[in-house]
Amino acid sequence: MAEVLSSRANPKVRAWKSLQSDARERRRERRALLEGVHLITTYLDRVGAPRELIVSQQALANAEISALAGRIAQPPIVVSNAVFAAFADTETPVGVAAEIDLPDGNADLSRSSHCMLIEAVQDAGNLGAILRSAAAFGVDSVVVGPGSADPWSPKVLRAAMGGHFFMRVAEARDLAQAMSEFNGLKVCTVPRSGRTLSRLDLAGPVAWIFGSEGAGVSAPLRARADVRACIPMRGGTESLNVAAAAAICFYERSRQLNTPAVRS
Repeated sequence: MAEVLSSRANPKVRAWKSLQSDARERRRERRALLEGVHLITTYLDRVGAPRELIVSQQALANAEISALAGRIAQPPIVVSNAVFAAFADTETPVGVAAEIDLPDGNADLSRSSHCMLIEAVQDAGNLGAILRSAAAFGVDSVVVGPGSADPWSPKVLRAAMGGHFFMRVAEARDLAQAMSEFNGLKVCTVPRSGRTLSRLDLAGPVAWIFGSEGAGVSAPLRARADVRACIPMRGGTESLNVAAAAAICFYERSRQLNTPAVRS
């Protein structure tokens, strides 16, 4: 039987705890922690073996987790149940986690055909939901700007359900610079006074720009967009949740790739 790591003071345990709780540590080390069978399986399928697989003593008896560990050449690090709970981000952890390397973070959009830029979306659940929808509808690159939730935080990772590993996820201090590298239609979403989404020709390369629900996309970024788009809503409704709006935008482009665009 593998040796069981049982000390919370162990340097590895401290490092895992920091990766779960501290965005600065994740950025500095260029690493993150995945928790749960689904996320780790998706990572294995899309990226490859993680740096380390961590399994609690109790989880060793789980057939699904045992099969997951069997896919990785390097044996897992086995920790006591108490140690796993010390760094787990979930209230009732299943007992399996993986330490991964983050991608290089290059925000180059020059070769992208379908991407999005995220400005000041602070809610981790919203950002994760946007990433999940983006992956489902073929977005190839995402650039997250200042003021947004950390895309590699545990909550964002859970909400995205593995979406990170279907596209390139980068962070940038200057979204305007990142946007300038894109060769295609730049669409800024606005709650009103924009062109109706379904009347835009979205069949070519498209970059979406989404902002916070309160302030929306900032004026400097709006000024750099080719067009401002809005989703028609029933009177009296102020705006859509940003994650819902993003999903509708992605779907409309997907629809147009299979049917002729309606031009105004």
